[in-house]
Amino acid sequence: MRANSQELEKEYAIRFGDHASYREGVWEILVHDYFQPLIGENRVILDLGSGWGEFINRIRASKRYAMDLNPEGARRIVPGITFLQQDCSEHWELEDGSLDVVFTSNFFEHLPTKEHLARTLAEARRCLKTGGRLICLGPNMRYVGNAYWDFFDHHLALSHLSLTEALRMADFEIGEVIPRFLPYTMADGRRPPLALVRLYLKLPFVWRWFGHQFLVVAVKP
Repeated sequence: MRANSQELEKEYAIRFGDHASYREGVWEILVHDYFQPLIGENRVILDLGSGWGEFINRIRASKRYAMDLNPEGARRIVPGITFLQQDCSEHWELEDGSLDVVFTSNFFEHLPTKEHLARTLAEARRCLKTGGRLICLGPNMRYVGNAYWDFFDHHLALSHLSLTEALRMADFEIGEVIPRFLPYTMADGRRPPLALVRLYLKLPFVWRWFGHQFLVVAVKP
């Protein structure tokens, strides 16, 4: 059964509370050096499974939405962001074709079933404009292996291949697939110097050794 909002609050506190400031620093680099150039300026963006707002608080956009079941997310986002506290597999309170980008990081693996994922992808497609992009970052089961199950709330085992198939089934076109992008997790206490994180992003040839998360970009045709 999917975690309720109180359970989510507790899980986040246990998993990330001790190194929240380091995560903030990493996301500052990820957004500034990689995702902002990828997304561009003046977009309408939804952060799906926004957590504590590390991405959505930093991305520059004409309009920003954050969606999460965890009520703590509403307290973490900065002013000007619209918070949608809901089950992402249910109807989104957004107009058809109202979004330029849906971004999601380390979220799909937490959904309880493939049916929930399929319904979520259908809502993302409905709300995206023609040409809008769904940008998906997540652990790649193909390279993470059994460590994938070290998190109590992981349910769906996804690789870049299974996700791209699900996206095609949801009538998306695949724009870009990077099977190995970022290292697996920041929840294990390892904290490489932030300067090393910035250098890593500039050296794609090393991703093949250290990258255990995929980056998949899908487009609504």
